[in-house]
Amino acid sequence: MVTLVVATSADPASIGPASSLLAMPGWHPGPSLQDAASYTNKEVRLIKLDKRLVVENHLDKRWEEATGETVDDVVFLSKHVASSNRPALTIHPIGTPHLREGEALTAGGKPGWAAPPNPRIGPWFRLLKNIANSHNLVPEFEVIQRNTLLLYNCIHCSRN
Repeated sequence: MVTLVVATSADPASIGPASSLLAMPGWHPGPSLQDAASYTNKEVRLIKLDKRLVVENHLDKRWEEATGETVDDVVFLSKHVASSNRPALTIHPIGTPHLREGEALTAGGKPGWAAPPNPRIGPWFRLLKNIANSHNLVPEFEVIQRNTLLLYNCIHCSRN
């Protein structure tokens, strides 16, 4: 089983963290997925896409079909604008559970659907809170949604 980290060149807030990860030791070129470059490091796969992430439905299933590797977790790196309009680093599950079937979507996904929350999201929240406290920042929690459609656990890491 692998963790799929997804970045996009269309978003500087995505490519920055992806570049930092790839600068760490242990990364090697991996298989391509529909002309997108990927990199491997132990059980982690990082894929760099050109499109906005919200239009990339079923990346987990597409990765499994292309590589034969089972995807256990998906982590999206992308920009998010908080309702407060202040810079924010967010961690959240994805989906559009607030919409009814037939309602218009502003991006990808499926109305009324949400991915199962990742069981490791709690430790990510605690880590984010500790980092915020160590920099004298005020942690805020906001209910948000992400529209990408996946079959498996997901954590969406974003910053604005």
